[in-house]
Amino acid sequence: MTQSRANLLLLFAGLIWGLGFVAQSTAMENIGPLTFIGLRFIVATATVAPFAFMEAGRASKPLSFSDHKAFMILGSMLFSGMVLQQTGLLTTSVTNAGFLTGLYVVLVPILGVILFSQWPHPVVWICAVLSLTGIFMLSGGSLDGFSQGDWMMIAGAFFWALQGLFIARYALRIGRPVTMACVQFAVVAFAGIVCAAIFEQIEWQTIQAAAPEILFTGMFSSGVAFTLQAIGTRYTSAPQAAIFLSSEALFAALFGAILLGERLPFIGLAGCALIFLSMLMVEIVPRLRFKKPATGKTSLSEVPAENL
Repeated sequence: MTQSRANLLLLFAGLIWGLGFVAQSTAMENIGPLTFIGLRFIVATATVAPFAFMEAGRASKPLSFSDHKAFMILGSMLFSGMVLQQTGLLTTSVTNAGFLTGLYVVLVPILGVILFSQWPHPVVWICAVLSLTGIFMLSGGSLDGFSQGDWMMIAGAFFWALQGLFIARYALRIGRPVTMACVQFAVVAFAGIVCAAIFEQIEWQTIQAAAPEILFTGMFSSGVAFTLQAIGTRYTSAPQAAIFLSSEALFAALFGAILLGERLPFIGLAGCALIFLSMLMVEIVPRLRFKKPATGKTSLSEVPAENL
């Protein structure tokens, strides 16, 4: 696969995730957030399970109890993030949801320092300030303009960041990414259905009304998009992959405008631009420099993919 085609796959994954925010928002007109989460991830588990079985068949050794425990911990983080995000969509816009969820890009290195003493490139701290400024502008220049749903999105981004950190650590040690995703989905599906049975009223008619959104987010936002991410990242550079995948926020705003008629004032658009700029800088700036070999010549294989 060429690098151009790989980048197109990553852009398509970002498009699916952006459209997924619209589906998640419209689903709330017919169904409770916990019921939606449970059913969505039942579909996601069924979508990924065949590939997990294929991966297991090629594995050199079975998973241990500690491996399954790690997957379940990741599933609990995913469930926490999903509940905050889905509930937040009841009182915030799709545009805000897309950009505020993207804050995990900046939170990942910050939490890496706090939890694992992994110090990032200095530009990360600049990006954190830019993001906070963007959030302030997104609220209309006043914290009073922030809705409860916006704060839930920010809290959800915290759990997405935690999940990203621990996925990186577990994936290196265990080496079973598809199985990891499948177990996570199963944990979220089980927790969602149990919590929905306790806190919400599950009705067949409302499930039928939200069926298109359930199927789309389950099969495509969870199943297809993550598969495209795994394939595309193999054939492109890390900075370019981050740029194309972070297009999720832009597509969320675009589809929110096209399908839901949402509009932001100029200061809100400027805030979105700052948040998006911070996402790009935190991935691109640390990789701008590369060392030349001692001979003073640089072979084609040693040039970063983004410079080719």
